[in-house]
Amino acid sequence: MMQMRTHTCNALRLADVGKSVKIVGWMENVREVGGSLAFVVLRDFYGTTQVVVEDEADLKVIKGLNKESTISVEGTVRERASKNPKLPTGEIEVVPTKIEVLGRCRYNALPFEINRSREADETQRLKYRYLDLRNPAVKQNIILRCQVVAALRAAMMEHGFLEITTPILTASSPEGARDYLVPARKHPGKFYALPQAPQQFKQLLMTSGFDRYFQIAPCFRDEDARGDRSPGEFYQLDMEMAFATQDDIFAVLEDVLPPIFAKFGTYNVASSAPFKRIALLRRIPYNTAMETYGSDKPDLRIDLTCKNVSELFVASEFEAFKGQTVKMVPISDCALTRKQVEKLLTDCEVQSGSKAYWFKVDENGQLAGGIAKFVAPVEAELGKIIDLKPGTLVLATAGQYATKSVGVLIKTFGAACENHFDKERYAFCWIVDFPMYEIGDESGELEFCHNPFSMPNGGMDILLKAERGEIDPLDIYANQYDLVCNGVELSSGAVRNHDPEIMIKAFELVRLGEEDVKKKFPAMYNAFCYGAPPHAGIAPGVDRMVMLLAGEDSIREIIPFPMNKNAQDIMMGAPSTVEQKQLDELHIAIVGEVEKDD
Repeated sequence: MMQMRTHTCNALRLADVGKSVKIVGWMENVREVGGSLAFVVLRDFYGTTQVVVEDEADLKVIKGLNKESTISVEGTVRERASKNPKLPTGEIEVVPTKIEVLGRCRYNALPFEINRSREADETQRLKYRYLDLRNPAVKQNIILRCQVVAALRAAMMEHGFLEITTPILTASSPEGARDYLVPARKHPGKFYALPQAPQQFKQLLMTSGFDRYFQIAPCFRDEDARGDRSPGEFYQLDMEMAFATQDDIFAVLEDVLPPIFAKFGTYNVASSAPFKRIALLRRIPYNTAMETYGSDKPDLRIDLTCKNVSELFVASEFEAFKGQTVKMVPISDCALTRKQVEKLLTDCEVQSGSKAYWFKVDENGQLAGGIAKFVAPVEAELGKIIDLKPGTLVLATAGQYATKSVGVLIKTFGAACENHFDKERYAFCWIVDFPMYEIGDESGELEFCHNPFSMPNGGMDILLKAERGEIDPLDIYANQYDLVCNGVELSSGAVRNHDPEIMIKAFELVRLGEEDVKKKFPAMYNAFCYGAPPHAGIAPGVDRMVMLLAGEDSIREIIPFPMNKNAQDIMMGAPSTVEQKQLDELHIAIVGEVEKDD
């Protein structure tokens, strides 16, 4: 028995009628009937119970309180005359003998109605997150997160993995995103960095002789927010295996995740082994994914694919297509109106930055609308590539960014066409064989595409061929892989580069020499020189996983205290200015204009 209560607000039933009980919670609602009767809905973490106030003194107490005040109610359970079958406690009520005020709400008006907080402005929700979390619908996502983390931890331990925590304060290193830096007071001018991921530490654990490591790891990256990405801080199921191959990693994850999606998933279709539902597509090479879906994160719930028809438009009269890469996406049995099509194309153009076009096959099998007149000269040849049956809408895009545009078109129009979008299921796939290198958008030079610590397919031999100019570095592929679910990159991983000589050669291609590697990654380089085992790993994002399981579109809905899109915690007022004394202790001087606290 708990000292402050005998029962929770979700525990009492008809079998408890006549019992003396004590319950506590928040006053969710008060309904006065005349001047001598009031019905109070009392809410705690577990649920609600109706309290019927009939005593004059108790009525005075209740009338003097604002909603969301916390109270203690001692009284007797009785059967309700008017039952509510929608509530677990809808057959009973509590008649108080004593009401005690535990915590008074000082405000007559709340920022939003608690049970409808999800309808409120996001800024208000984040500012008053402690009120938002009182909403059972919001709270349920946090409970789900706890349950999923516990299930992940149990599954990993069952597979022989050891949970090992790695440092939060570490060294800055180039791992693909901006670091959060922490000044070192005892070492003026030097900084720690919060880890973007435990990447180096988990590889060092493999060189230390640990065979299987995992951690529910906090990661810190100074990057912009998206619907599936939280700025600042996020968590991942970080894992690494020694003497392991890509197939070993796949086997573990395909054993760990399916039961969790089957148990906790929102959607009706969540088989015990969702990966095996799409066995034919389970491993899709990166290039194939880009050519087929226009994305390395394909949403396989959408059955639309792309066709490259460039050869048909080499000499086209349509200048946008002439001599360009031309790609088309056919949508059979499309019921969208012309107005709807044009609106969706405009939306796609905003997202992709590339113009898209359309035509349709009418009920008589004739090309109509949009760019039909430019397509007509090659209709026969096009019909051999695309099924131009009546009712088919064909989307088209061309040019340098055609692939990116295709990805946006498939995602946008797929979601708008119910007959092509099997929404309520989890569709997984592995994307494999990523390019090792790419040309950076900003630098215009060769850069690592995915992970600098990945083993190139072909090892040292392929790197030497690139160095000698026998192959283009852009044609080197890495033993890297992503796990994708419903168009969301759930996880990224790789077979690691464990050979210091291969590591140096891989970095030399991006203009970093041996001394740079030793300086930037001293621990890893030195550890590898003492005999490192082949090892591989992956790190599914916990936040994204829970988002998918909850059926939410925004990752902020499943984080207890998220930042806003501008990486601000408006509830706590972070980031904020600090006192000059603190800056002096850290040997830091603010240069330039300082953003004022709100």
